[in-house]
Amino acid sequence: MISITTKSPYALRALAELGRTGGDGPIPIGELARRRDIPVQFLEQLFATLRRAGVLRSQRGVKGGYLFGRDPSEVTVLEVVELLDGPLGRDADGILAEAAAAARAVLESTTIADLVERETREAGIAMYQI
Repeated sequence: MISITTKSPYALRALAELGRTGGDGPIPIGELARRRDIPVQFLEQLFATLRRAGVLRSQRGVKGGYLFGRDPSEVTVLEVVELLDGPLGRDADGILAEAAAAARAVLESTTIADLVERETREAGIAMYQI
């Protein structure tokens, strides 16, 4: 079926925040959780999975936190969704298989860098609508 739990949207929000603010070094997971209103324990579980897959790297210590293990322009939304929620549309058939294929195509063509750019663009638009 087509199943995306709360894991993927939370992880994508946090990854977009990391992409937006993490260029200079690691960002503490508590800071990312606070900025995006995500329970920190939940985010720790999600980031552990993404770290094991090589999407993220972690740094311990006072100046520790998370940073990307690969360039955000190389990490697709589909990869994140499937790491956290399993294969999208795995057992779908008929019209649901077609819907899953369409969803996969959109998610596969969108990267974390694209999400960061989209958020930045939308924030700019919101600032000018007074």
